[in-house]
Amino acid sequence: MAARIKKGDQVAVLAGRDKGKTGDVVKVFPKRDRAIVQGVNVVKRHTRPSGGNAGGIVEKEATIHVSNLALTDPKDNKPTRIGIKVLEDGRKVRFAKRSGEVIDS
Repeated sequence: MAARIKKGDQVAVLAGRDKGKTGDVVKVFPKRDRAIVQGVNVVKRHTRPSGGNAGGIVEKEATIHVSNLALTDPKDNKPTRIGIKVLEDGRKVRFAKRSGEVIDS
């Protein structure tokens, strides 16, 4: 799958427990087609004390499959599909299919 979602992108969740939520992409795992989105798919982990960590129940974001994410359109903040086009100067850029606006600057 092409790298259509990148770190720092604003995305919306399309399916699953957190459907409808939005957040920024914190990290992307291209080989596994998964991403970590801030405030989405939060799970509780029971950790034991080690070093400076006190331990206990810690809440953190788990990965979510990129097929369940859609980039938000820069114009109206609604989910959109992403296209790739080549500009006149030869650069490849992503654009929102909903509005046609270029996402990469």
